[in-house]
Amino acid sequence: MAELPDQPWTLSLDEILRQLHVSSDAGLTESEVEQRRKQYGENRLQEVKGKSAWRIFIEQFQSLIIGILAVAAVLSFAFSQWIEGIAVIIAIVINTAIGFFTEYKAIRSMEALQKLSSTTAKVRRNGRLQEIPAVELVPGDIVIVESGDAIAADLRIIEAASLQVNESSLTGESLPVGKDVQPLNADIPLAEHHNMLYKGTALTRGSGSGVVVATGMKTQLGHISELAQRAGAEDKTPLEKRLDELGQWLVWVTIAIVIVVAIAGIVAGRDVFLMVETAIALAVGAVPEGLPIVATVALARGMWRMAKRHALINQLSAVETLGATSVICTDKTGTLTENQMTVSRIFIDAGEVQVTGEGLATQGEFQRNHQKLNPSEDKVLPALLEVGILCNNAALQPEGSNESRVVGDPMEVALLVAGAKAGMQRPQLLQKIPEVREEAFDPDLKMMTTIHKIEGQYRFAVKGAPEAVLQACTRVLTDSDTVQMTEEVRQDWQERINQLAQQGLRTLALAQKITQSEKADPYADLTLLGIVGLLDPPREEVIPAIKECQEAGIRVVMVTGDQPVTAKNIAIAVGLTDNQQADVIKGQDLKSFEELSLDERQRIVQAAVLARVSPEQKLNLVDLHQRHQAVVAMTGDGVNDAPALRKADIGVAMGQRGTQVAKEAADMVLQDDAFASIVAAVEQGRAIFNNIRKFTVYLLSGNVGEIILVATASLLNAPLPLLPLQILYINVVNDAFPALALGVGEGEPALMKRPPRPANEPILTRRHWLAIAGYGLVIAATLGGAFILALTWLGLNEQQAVTITFMTLGFTRLWHVFNMRDRDSGLLQNEITRNPYVWGALIFCTGLLLIAVHVPVLSDVLQTADPGVYGWLLIVGMSLVPLIIGQIAKLINRQKGKHKRNK
Repeated sequence: MAELPDQPWTLSLDEILRQLHVSSDAGLTESEVEQRRKQYGENRLQEVKGKSAWRIFIEQFQSLIIGILAVAAVLSFAFSQWIEGIAVIIAIVINTAIGFFTEYKAIRSMEALQKLSSTTAKVRRNGRLQEIPAVELVPGDIVIVESGDAIAADLRIIEAASLQVNESSLTGESLPVGKDVQPLNADIPLAEHHNMLYKGTALTRGSGSGVVVATGMKTQLGHISELAQRAGAEDKTPLEKRLDELGQWLVWVTIAIVIVVAIAGIVAGRDVFLMVETAIALAVGAVPEGLPIVATVALARGMWRMAKRHALINQLSAVETLGATSVICTDKTGTLTENQMTVSRIFIDAGEVQVTGEGLATQGEFQRNHQKLNPSEDKVLPALLEVGILCNNAALQPEGSNESRVVGDPMEVALLVAGAKAGMQRPQLLQKIPEVREEAFDPDLKMMTTIHKIEGQYRFAVKGAPEAVLQACTRVLTDSDTVQMTEEVRQDWQERINQLAQQGLRTLALAQKITQSEKADPYADLTLLGIVGLLDPPREEVIPAIKECQEAGIRVVMVTGDQPVTAKNIAIAVGLTDNQQADVIKGQDLKSFEELSLDERQRIVQAAVLARVSPEQKLNLVDLHQRHQAVVAMTGDGVNDAPALRKADIGVAMGQRGTQVAKEAADMVLQDDAFASIVAAVEQGRAIFNNIRKFTVYLLSGNVGEIILVATASLLNAPLPLLPLQILYINVVNDAFPALALGVGEGEPALMKRPPRPANEPILTRRHWLAIAGYGLVIAATLGGAFILALTWLGLNEQQAVTITFMTLGFTRLWHVFNMRDRDSGLLQNEITRNPYVWGALIFCTGLLLIAVHVPVLSDVLQTADPGVYGWLLIVGMSLVPLIIGQIAKLINRQKGKHKRNK
């Protein structure tokens, strides 16, 4: 029975085939295939079932607030309080309906991974070649691959002819990787497994064959799938956790108040039915019924605003979570950079040439010593650019073409773009210098040649690794002639190559020779033209976006699978660090939290650049930052990013360059791939959290006032100044609209000048609880005063007096919305008075209060009566008291704040 080889990249070809009991010429027999399929299963990733609609619906009833309301409804029905019971049920239905429809989204990240399995593969079985569905591959199958193929399983390469593979979605490597068959050391990182082909990657050049060493969940892609599943186990965001904590606190407070009041009533000999009615009133008064609705709508509003800024939110609470973010772990390729190789610098004999223009822009110029250089007036530069265009298999379509803008290897595309900047186009050049044949890239020699006919002679255009081309050159082209490639000259060129490499540039050497025969050795007696330095340039909008993050107290950390020197130079270019000596953490140092020493943890947490990082190591990094009380956002676009996107507090996927896997695993997808959109999302998230805090204070302070009023009346054996149904009407119907207006406010301009909130900071801090208690006492005293004045001063009956308390509460809470302004804002000009939704809510809710008294059916249900002219004057006058006191308190606090700052 064949066992899966451990670390197949370390084994020789004979060892790997022997361990898998297969011949590379004949492949497996049908019986062996069947036996191995039974042993290892199909070559597919494990499916993850998303939440069913029924489960989402059931989860809506697990809210503690819903639980309190349900108890109140049961008590109402038990004591034949049918109207109160039905009203409470309506409140429950409103909450659950909104929650259900906003959360109706299944988790599909694993389904996206499944799509990568829907391919076919060419295999050698029973000594003959056949094409089969990729799901039927088993360990030991001999798979034939060629350019353009999607790799269907993990393969150990046994034959390689100019193989190059795009592994960027798996490893983060920005360029196609050359492959060979030689065994490697055990500790080589994933991105340098040059003798392996991994499931989910794609062959960009060459052909070859390999033996299947892992299928399904045993592949690297399967490993990532498993990591993503584990990382997604905890799916509650900081906001949801805080709302849960607040709900739990309210449950215990409500139970305590009800018990105290019930015991006091029983001791005082009050009627049991009256005590139940009081308990219902207290329970309804304690619960901010509108809180879940307003929180959901406020987040939905934030979601809509982000959509206008090209950011799609998969989960409502993700808007707030990003606002709390203190660390952004971002991928390099395609996120901070353009993911388009660009010729940036060229070394020719006469010196260094800088090339302007980035990405696929064919507009740019060549400069030496910051002076424009005309290629047509030079001798060496045009020859170098021509060789870059001729020794090339890529295609660059004209701008505006319906076809794909580029086709081929990114490095070869960059050479075509550089030529276009000098007015050279490959089709026209080939007409003048037609290609005779090509010597494909040889991974052993690390060079490629195309041979062209020119005026009865043959021009060999050569490009390749600088060290290889340098050794093959005997001369160097200069402006006047050619010079011999002495050891001293060769060393000088090597120093130039090292200089480019230290700046994080990819390097290519270009050479040529002209002979009388096309049969000449393509890699002998060459003339060096120069060295080209290429880079994947930073995105223009990234630099100001990172600066804004830093001003907002948010750390941006680059996490990439690319080389350390490349990562460091991009980090310097975008402003992540200005220190050439900055510490770059390598992936091999990113162990699990338990394996790291305290010093190692601090070093990693403080690092701005991490290179050669694998998917599992990204998880370790996110976990480490989270254990240091950071709220972590992770950006990414590849398959390899999916687990970390799920593990992070919020995952941000790139919409244009991102794989479907990354998009499904993320909480937010940037349609424009702009890092600047993340900054906009942070600002929006901060505004949302401030709004949630404001309407929570608004709702709870009013509810505290109701509780104090009802509890005091019960303890004093006095008539109830408010009825349960009246409290429910205020809490669910009337309060919801001002709270919603607070929830959709634009926020303050200075939001991004403040540091992020501490990760463990609750929605309501000590200062907010004191404000709630203070406002609650003032509101309760105001309502009690209105009730007493109605009975004594105006001489009204109990129903009219209760109506006055009810109306005073309603209008008090409407004016109370102006107390929610920031203490440092102006009295008349502030974020509340500038909010048009606040004014609309006040007008609408005034109408709701008036119909509660003057519309017969509603008036009968709520047991209200017309309080008369003097009653309405009392209502208006008393309802303004909390507003006046609140504004005086704001002015006093503002003066105290100024005094402290002046000190």
